[in-house]
Amino acid sequence: IAETYDVVVEPGDRAYTVFAESMDRSGYARGTLAPRPGMSAPVPEMRDRPSLTMMDMGMAHGGPGMDHAGMDMGSGGHAGMDMDGPAAGAAAGAPMEGVDHGAMGHGEAPAPDHPAAAAPIMAHGDHAARADEVAMPGMDHAGLRPPGALPDVTPHGADDHGIANAMAPDQTMSRLHEPGVGLGGDGRRVLVYTDLKALHPEPRRAPDREVEVHLTGNMERYMWGIDGKTYAEEPLIPMVYGERLRLTMVNDTMMNHPMHLHGMWMELENGHGEYIPRVHTVVVKPAERLSLLIDVDALGPWAFHCHILYHMDLGMFRVAMVQRPDDWDPEVLASLYPDGPPRRDLARG
Repeated sequence: IAETYDVVVEPGDRAYTVFAESMDRSGYARGTLAPRPGMSAPVPEMRDRPSLTMMDMGMAHGGPGMDHAGMDMGSGGHAGMDMDGPAAGAAAGAPMEGVDHGAMGHGEAPAPDHPAAAAPIMAHGDHAARADEVAMPGMDHAGLRPPGALPDVTPHGADDHGIANAMAPDQTMSRLHEPGVGLGGDGRRVLVYTDLKALHPEPRRAPDREVEVHLTGNMERYMWGIDGKTYAEEPLIPMVYGERLRLTMVNDTMMNHPMHLHGMWMELENGHGEYIPRVHTVVVKPAERLSLLIDVDALGPWAFHCHILYHMDLGMFRVAMVQRPDDWDPEVLASLYPDGPPRRDLARG
């Protein structure tokens, strides 16, 4: 949902079918790429309708398990549950030879202005993710993980974000290498986030600070938010113009959330170092921890939200408010940078 990609095709002297099917497999759209008019290519059969597994919902045994202690199971649990989350970060079908994938985004209008408020700041350092390496709570590795590296397997922490969050995973980890829901089980190659690389290397400046946000929800009460709060309760994520920010997202829910930032690029830390790709939308899978680097180079209020619209409407929405250091309330600025903010002269803004 909302992801866009540039695809460079270098075809032979034949036609190719571009095939897109709906998530519930109720229909499809077909396009044709060909060197000459009038050519066509075979149209594949639609795949079976996907069914969510325990792993899809972040509850696989031996994986990033979910804590159900706070969940009311009186409605019969999850049997037959149809999750209409996106096909997480994957394009269906086998990529063609000579196809190059690059992330592509779009600029959008700013969201309304709101009073300043401080956002939670966490410092979690990480190395390449391995299921047998679990980060210890309270350890600060912020200076050890180089830009572009994958997050560690990390215990969730004590904050379960209250009644607005029905459950929380025991631990979170990167799932960027996994296909989306209903994809990859038929033998076809599937595009996953760890496949994406920038065309050209760029030096990656280390982040000045890290903001960690949790995507939260309660399907029994039909509540969706960030850190257990709706937009009305906590509208802002403060950002300082000129800073380099690491935004870490943790999905505490059993649904995929395509999170979209207006106005600025996000660099997805998918393990490719200086070749990490730029994205404007990234799908966060259940019990997943992922991180993105942002050069905060656009002044003003910018929407940050889940692109499943009813999740956004119910509160999974924030405004990334970008102001120069001197324009922030001194108390807010001190909460972000106790030793003073970075001051950089950026060309934009």
